[in-house]
Amino acid sequence: MTKVRVFQIGCGKMSKYIMRYVYEKKGEIVGACDIKKELIGQDIGKIMESENKDIFISSVHDLDSMLKKTKPNVAVITTMSVLNDISSLVRTCICNGVHVLTTCEEAFFAENSNPIVYKELDALAKAHHVTIIGCGYQDIFWGNMISNICASTHRITKIKGSSSYNVEDYGIALAKAHGAGLTPRVFDETIASTNEMSEEERKELMNQKSFFPSYMWNVVGWLAKKLGLHILSMKQKCIPILTEEKIHSDTLNLDLDSGMVRGMSAVVSAVTEENILLEVECIGKVYTKDEKDKNEWIVFGEPTTQVLNDAPDTVLLTCADVVNRIPHVLKAPSGFLSTADLPEPVYIVSSFDKYL
Repeated sequence: MTKVRVFQIGCGKMSKYIMRYVYEKKGEIVGACDIKKELIGQDIGKIMESENKDIFISSVHDLDSMLKKTKPNVAVITTMSVLNDISSLVRTCICNGVHVLTTCEEAFFAENSNPIVYKELDALAKAHHVTIIGCGYQDIFWGNMISNICASTHRITKIKGSSSYNVEDYGIALAKAHGAGLTPRVFDETIASTNEMSEEERKELMNQKSFFPSYMWNVVGWLAKKLGLHILSMKQKCIPILTEEKIHSDTLNLDLDSGMVRGMSAVVSAVTEENILLEVECIGKVYTKDEKDKNEWIVFGEPTTQVLNDAPDTVLLTCADVVNRIPHVLKAPSGFLSTADLPEPVYIVSSFDKYL
């Protein structure tokens, strides 16, 4: 049996589980890298809280040489949420003939928020015969689960979704993407600056590669493609969630005083040619001790169906989806694909080789 060779880019909170899951599905971690100096040189076993693996974390600046040395089949990128922030890493992987799976939320359906970089990476991937895929929690719980419910519905008038998660679970990049730690004024000047933007202004930002999508922006694009809907217009509104009582963020290493932003609600709505309204919300914030994750969707129509995931373990679900998607990325056509283009995810019963 030839083992699937995986290179881990980003050795934070998500990698602990992804690397373990790869080993348990009879794959092999052949290398890992990170930007943090305190992690460089550590055995990945320490990150995994297991025995040493004799694989040591290198600097992300050495990625090109490490890929040439280790020759992985696929790289898993678990660093940032925006495509611009990972594009150089993706290019390095592509030019080394390495497939890419990433938890970058914008990569889930990047063509509707950063079309220029999306097209550049798509063309480069095709030229080097590799595949790029964004996946994770949204692949199931904001995507395929919803499309499966729709497949059980005769007539649909509206799809409404809301999902809440603790930004503390995912690292500093995601926390900052949700405005945690900002003052309300800075939040309004930065993250919320696109709330009242016209479609023409938004397209201009996209052409400048500077539009910042909320996570549900890309999910709406994914759902429309999966369901065969044609979007006429879209808008998003980012609303800050303020701290009521002082709360500490371990991720930000910061005490959030009353009145500071601890996260946001981002609502994306779309009108389609088919007269089906999409209205979806993600709520990411630093949790108080009594809060928990929640994922709730309603497909209105004949019949109307509601699904509620109460306290889902979004971190583990994200990591498991990424690992279970590895056979798909290895067999997919070349290019920058969305999981809407792929077979629906499956549970890897024993080992990767059974699915290749």
